[in-house]
Amino acid sequence: MNQNIAHIALVVRDYDEAIAFYTEKLDFRLIEDTRLSDEKRWVVIAPPGAHECCLLLARAANEEQATRIGNQTGGRVFLFLFTDDFWRDYNKMQERGVIFVRPPKQEAYGIVAVFQDLYGNLWDLLEPNDKNPGAL
Repeated sequence: MNQNIAHIALVVRDYDEAIAFYTEKLDFRLIEDTRLSDEKRWVVIAPPGAHECCLLLARAANEEQATRIGNQTGGRVFLFLFTDDFWRDYNKMQERGVIFVRPPKQEAYGIVAVFQDLYGNLWDLLEPNDKNPGAL
């Protein structure tokens, strides 16, 4: 059997502001932006080099969903962005105004820093080393 996670839904306030943040600040690629109705779009983005898992930007459809924007995991790190060059990406992201809430730290599994997206969701920027089973 062969399975993989294709998309992870990320609840956002506005499609266009989310697309702009991810493509302009983090260099994600816009894979698809299809209008499904006047209120709903199918928006898929992915970091450079991603081949399997992508983010599906899902605009909050009601007040309950809107309360989850920026805090889908109760304040824990939500997503993990692996990189092959931590300092290149860290410096570029800082220059573009991305907010890091925890500074770079060398860990047993690689170098990592925590940043927040435009809504406050926490992400790890991580350059894994050979001790990390999820290494690039």
